[in-house]
Amino acid sequence: MPFPEIDPVLIQIGPVAIRWYALAYIAGILLAWRYAAALIRQQALWGARGAPVDKSGLEDLVLWITLGIIVGGRLGHVLFYTPTLILTDPIEVLRVWNGGMSFHGGCLGVLVAVAMFVRRRGLDIFSLGDMVCAVVPIGLFLGRIANFINGELWGRPTDLPWGMVFPGAGAEPRHPSQIYEALLEGLLLFVLLRWATHRAGLLSRPGVTAGLFFVGYGVFRSLVETVREPDFYMPEFPLGMTMGMILSLPMVIFGAWLIRRGLAQGPAAGAR
Repeated sequence: MPFPEIDPVLIQIGPVAIRWYALAYIAGILLAWRYAAALIRQQALWGARGAPVDKSGLEDLVLWITLGIIVGGRLGHVLFYTPTLILTDPIEVLRVWNGGMSFHGGCLGVLVAVAMFVRRRGLDIFSLGDMVCAVVPIGLFLGRIANFINGELWGRPTDLPWGMVFPGAGAEPRHPSQIYEALLEGLLLFVLLRWATHRAGLLSRPGVTAGLFFVGYGVFRSLVETVREPDFYMPEFPLGMTMGMILSLPMVIFGAWLIRRGLAQGPAAGAR
């Protein structure tokens, strides 16, 4: 199957290029913000404690999270995948517009941003974490679609009928692993968390929804890593592991702890 010819640049105005990848980040943040606002308006979902933040606080939180995504995502890419840049070309570390972002780094950046925000505001970090994690799959879905449009992060060779010949990846058909990730980490994970928040009433048990996100992402990412082509500059890890799997394992462990903690605590007093 040939790769569809989609220009990664949506609009070029002189030296200014508007790329699908940048639009994915912007749209992901705006849509996640809108969905989070809808969640906090539905006070019944949160039990007796109520929503962890009000509308004004959410607006401030979005700025903190945006900075966490950008700084953490870029530093994570450098530290986890291209640490030699620190010595060979430290200025390149700052050139975010040249590409190179890590989800796991962005996740750490958001965790730090949320922790700092919680400390300043005196909020419940577990309940606020539930809200943040519930909206993350929106950005993940759009980001993976943008990866596909860019023709990057392709999969390993395959003889399956939907195998795709990516530009710059040789003549062999490959797994469209970006689409797999969009469907698993984005769509399916969103549906799972939507069930948790709106059907299972788990927002009244702080930490459980966030735990489901961490476990779900870690498992889905690890599954896709089995068919995703590792970066050529990465070393070979034992047991067929990849850097994505190694970084996802702590997420699964942390998520399992959050779920256990939240379920053990029970729902908020007065919640049903």
